[in-house]
Amino acid sequence: MRIHILTLFPNMFTAPFGESIVRRAIDRGLVQIAFYNIRDYATDRHHVVDDSPYGGGPGMVLKPEPLFKAVEAVLSERGEFGLPVLLLTPQGRLFNQQAAQELAGYREMVLICGHYEGVDERVRERLVTDEISIGDYILSGGELAAMVVVDAVVRQLPGVLGSEASVCEDSHVGGLLEYPQYTRPQSFRGWEVPEVLLSGNHAAIARWRREQSLRRTIRRRPDLLERAALSDEERRLVAQMEREED
Repeated sequence: MRIHILTLFPNMFTAPFGESIVRRAIDRGLVQIAFYNIRDYATDRHHVVDDSPYGGGPGMVLKPEPLFKAVEAVLSERGEFGLPVLLLTPQGRLFNQQAAQELAGYREMVLICGHYEGVDERVRERLVTDEISIGDYILSGGELAAMVVVDAVVRQLPGVLGSEASVCEDSHVGGLLEYPQYTRPQSFRGWEVPEVLLSGNHAAIARWRREQSLRRTIRRRPDLLERAALSDEERRLVAQMEREED
């Protein structure tokens, strides 16, 4: 996968992408990430990328010219004019695990980090193919959102984690929160690991983990149950657990 990131602050990505999973994916050649400073595509000698909004109002708006020039330069360089161009913005569709898996299916993509009061509407209408929000809150810019998206997408790529089973069991992958995890020591300050995890009975362990996922989701994110793929038996179990919680 190749990811192109358009930003006003490329240095913000140095530490996050220089560590952990993203760094290993880059080192293995599983993903390439290129950065483009939007100011480099400004048309005036002061590299101005923003201006006050027509009609008045607070803040500044990113101008269309630098963004169009930057994206078009990427597309021209790659010889790919059908690449997805994603704008990181609070007005976008909510980013979740399903969206991460969807984006992981792309061979290449462009991410635009929004700033200030947003971008000129012509960027949305004529340049961007999709808009992504990582949550219902406001950040200082799209750089942090881009980091979240890249991390969530890269870990979906084959070979990045080294164990596809690990990805499949993450929270939200199956619509539920992940079950509790334990490791050594078996006893810590008098708190014991559940006996079933020590039993060696893989069927019993799988059943316990599924029940724990259901119970944890009921307690912490009951809204997820509406979209989760549950069997009729699990639906009945959920109803029973909900009565117990009440």
